Parts: sequence; C-alpha cells; structure tokens
Amino acid sequence: MRAIIVEELGGAEKLIPKELPDPDGPGPGELLVEVAAAGVNFVDVYHRTGLYDMALPFTPGLEGAGTVVAVGEGVDGISAGDRVGWVNVLGSYAERHLVQAGRAVPLPDAVELRLAAAALLQGLTAHYLATDTWPLQPGDRCLIHAGAGGVGLLLTQIAKRLGAEVFTTVGTADKARLSREAGADYVIVYTEVDFQTAIEEIAGPNALDVIYDGVGADTFMKGMDLLRPRGLMATFGNASGPVPEISPLLLSQKGSLFLTRPTMAHYILTREELLGRCADLFSWMEAGDLDVRVGQELPLDRAADAHRALEGRQTAGKVLLIP
Repeated sequence: MRAIIVEELGGAEKLIPKELPDPDGPGPGELLVEVAAAGVNFVDVYHRTGLYDMALPFTPGLEGAGTVVAVGEGVDGISAGDRVGWVNVLGSYAERHLVQAGRAVPLPDAVELRLAAAALLQGLTAHYLATDTWPLQPGDRCLIHAGAGGVGLLLTQIAKRLGAEVFTTVGTADKARLSREAGADYVIVYTEVDFQTAIEEIAGPNALDVIYDGVGADTFMKGMDLLRPRGLMATFGNASGPVPEISPLLLSQKGSLFLTRPTMAHYILTREELLGRCADLFSWMEAGDLDVRVGQELPLDRAADAHRALEGRQTAGKVLLIP
C-alpha cells in the first residue's frame, strides 16, 4: 500500500511517500479500513516538526473516513463494507489503516466519506469549544481567529446557531467573504487593520465574553486586552507558534480572566461522548444547517504541498488527502 512516512523531524519535505506492506490484522478490537480521504490538520504539522513529541518513524494523520475491509475479534456493531470515520487515530495518511473500533464512528448514508473526513476533527473541536469550553448563550460576544479556516468556518456556524454575536479575523478579502457567508457578524482583515483596535471601535473596550484562539503567538496577548472581566481565553492551537508564558497575576490584572488550553482528547473521553458530538454534527449536516467546506483535495503523494499550504495560511476550509 502507499503511505506517507516521517523518518526524521523537520519541514514539509520530510513527508515521504513510500510503498509499504498492508497492515497486519486487524487484531482484537480493530478495523482494517480502505481510506477514502484523510484530513490534514495543524496537529499533523506539530507532529512533523516535533512541537509535539513523536516516536520515529511514523505515518501522520489523525483523521479520516473509509470503508471497512475486515473486522477483528470482539468488535460489535461494525461489519465489513460499513462506512466509518475516525479521529485521534495516528496513521491516516495511507491507503489502508488499522483503526481501533472504539474510535470509529459509523456514518449516516447521507454523509459522504470525504465530508466526514473533512468534518470530524475540526467539527468536534468547534463543537466542544462552543458547547463546553465556553457554553455560548444568546447574546454572548465571541472572537474566532482564523475565521475562514476549517475550525473557524464550522465554529462560526455553531456559534450563530447558539445565538452568539461573532467577530472573526481573516487574512484576505476572499477569506473575509467566506467568513461572512458562514454567518460572522463582524470580520476583521488583520493584514489591513489592527484587529484589537478594529474590535474596540465596534464593541468598545473589554467587550468580549470569550476568544477562541487557534493562531497562538501572534494574537494571544492582544486578545487578552479585549476580554471583559471574568471572560475566557481558549487558546486551542499554535498556527503562528506557541503562546508566551505568563504569570497567573496577569489574569488578575486584566480582569480576573480565565485561561484554558483545551485539547479534543479530553472532550471525547468516552465513546458515548464521541458519538453524541458526532450525532450533532451529522444531524446538522444532513439538515443543511452546517456547511462543511472542502478547500483543497490533493493526492496522497502531495502531502508535503498540503502542509506547505496550511503553514503558509493559503487555505480556506478543509484540506484533504485522497489516496
């Protein structure tokens, strides 16, 4: 089978296409899946560069969707021929993948495989941010950085569904259009104006209830100055690099703020929680209430190009690799 291998950490050129033997198995509790599409996410970049520790060599990719080829012992409710998606299962940049059955999500007939691969990791992230990290209420004011990215577009739609007033930041006029189409009330093109100043001119000082920040170093400190007393900074990604270290006293000085660094694994701790969040996402997709935008589809062998586009902020919506 064809797969992408990282044998040493570094730039996108370290994503090497190789022919490998088909996976052994499936073993007990596992599924062997023919991969239809693998999602590309910033966490894959963090794995490739070593920001998150990884044992070498490895095949990247935590998310995908495909058709079950074989089922291991002890698996109930899933059969060969079923369509499944998965998340937080390393090794998805491949033609075939062994997936733990507990991480596999059966797909409704109305949800295409490619859209499932596009929706799971970023959709679940958007879901837990809006419903649990800071449960948005009607009238809440939130800022979503990278509003035209995969998480940003989905989080905007969910936030509007919950009645929030949504501010977003984007890098270009085209991305601004996409963010507005997703429902954002105010879109700031950060390459043209200072986003902090622009938001204060619209809403006044210290007006935001919550900031969902997947950008990191470039936006974190300015965002702290936009929050109301007892507001929340949810820093969930490092697209521009890790955020600076701060003293807890700074949170007091800026209004007794709350700060959290959530990760999806802690919001799908049980299978029931995973399936419940997915049920929401799929029902919204089926009803036409959640538009999952695929920005690029590239062949598996062009994984390096996919990473370069993601790191260069040249993407809008989801990037998929198609084996």
